Amino acid sequence: MQQLGGRILNKRSRTVRATGAALAATTAFGFFAPAANAVPENTVPLSADRAARHLNVVATHTAKPASAPTAKKATTYTVKSGDTLWGIAKKHSSSVSAIAKANGIKNTSYIRIGQKLTIPGSSSSAKATSSSSKASSTPAKTTSTGSRHVVRSGETLSSIAKKYNTSTSAIQKSNSLSNPNLIYVGQVLTIGGSTSASTSSSKNSVGNTFLGYTYPESTTNAANANKDQLKSGSVPSRAQMQQIIRQTAVNMGVDPSLALAHAQVESGFDQSAVSPANAIGAMQVIPSSGDWASQLVGRKLNLLDPYDNATAGVAIIRYLQTNASSKDQGIAGYYQGLGGVRKYGMYPDTKNYVAKVKAAQANY
Repeated sequence: MQQLGGRILNKRSRTVRATGAALAATTAFGFFAPAANAVPENTVPLSADRAARHLNVVATHTAKPASAPTAKKATTYTVKSGDTLWGIAKKHSSSVSAIAKANGIKNTSYIRIGQKLTIPGSSSSAKATSSSSKASSTPAKTTSTGSRHVVRSGETLSSIAKKYNTSTSAIQKSNSLSNPNLIYVGQVLTIGGSTSASTSSSKNSVGNTFLGYTYPESTTNAANANKDQLKSGSVPSRAQMQQIIRQTAVNMGVDPSLALAHAQVESGFDQSAVSPANAIGAMQVIPSSGDWASQLVGRKLNLLDPYDNATAGVAIIRYLQTNASSKDQGIAGYYQGLGGVRKYGMYPDTKNYVAKVKAAQANY
């Protein structure tokens, strides 16, 4: 079954629940500190890259060269925080297996921040084909309706302006910003056009209500922007996502059947799923919980990336199962929040969620 998540207004307690690890990070004590068994900060997990190599998640586009390809020399790349081998390979129009072979990497579970990787050379025709593929997957910008951009960590207004070939003053005007320096992660910016025009064409991709609760426009705008990004690129199939989650759970020391059960109930393994509460991907994690999961694993996670999405969900499951008093309480914590479960007990809908996850687990 597929559940896209969202917040549920509990009329008895008037508490608002955000589905899919949305409240898992929230307790009576605020945000949790990173777990003791979290991945060291200077280590970048690459569990999903092995899955990518076997599953061919990113479609390979081939074309016959018009002329004989010219050889390109190998380059060197220094691993940065948040890098994955899959991401590095995609950025350089290469493959995980090619980079692993060029660097003598036998165990692709981890790469280190600061590690220098040799990126094997490729032909000019291959690069051109990759560029063409990348261009085709980039959503077209229209001058009449404008584009929307979700601010990411490390971005500035000037860098965003450069990316869209516009000016900081234009973005400032389009978004009624009194200070260009005051932008925040997750903020949705209109690039060109007007705010009302830019949201009208694609806003209906994700609605603003779920089970009777209506979400703020800022939340649904962010949800639609994330949905647009997922729709504009390639995402793994449900079967591929299932394998990614399984491998990630194994590598992180979590029962894969439990991780798969959560994903089945949350989204039916649909990485393109985005709820009105802005719960993202197969594991249905909202950005604030994604930030918490990033602390747990020691690196910044991008919930739009299928491997990072799996890592975020599995990291939260690992924490909950380690710190809850029982397996059922840990499962409930993914839905209601561990602090909420401890303080109020399981609400009826939470008990139903636990039953669904346990029933799904029997399938794996």
